[in-house]
Amino acid sequence: MARIKGIELPKNKRVEIALTYIYGIGRSLSNTILKDAKVDKNKKTDKLTEEELVAIRKEVDRYLTEGDLRREVNMNIKTKMEINSYEGTRHKRGLPVRGQRTNRNARTRKGKPVTIANKKK
Repeated sequence: MARIKGIELPKNKRVEIALTYIYGIGRSLSNTILKDAKVDKNKKTDKLTEEELVAIRKEVDRYLTEGDLRREVNMNIKTKMEINSYEGTRHKRGLPVRGQRTNRNARTRKGKPVTIANKKK
């Protein structure tokens, strides 16, 4: 079983896709890591040798991933909230941060739909 950064990679997937299960690694970074580690991206995860796994682990350690990346993102958000920037106030109120409309379709951040009394149809 391949374990990188505390994440168990799925067995029957290509290494290129399996690496994206690690927070902070997408397709392009996955390809870069595999190229630098000299591992074939089409190889299945369960077919990797121990040397290949060690090479991949070394390459992944060069990048900010998992807990460290989550911590840094949360610290950035807290800093914005402390300095009362526009983005920080939006985070505090639970509203969309990046300029989306709010009079409709912002439920993922605002919560359950609220019915408004006397609203015309």
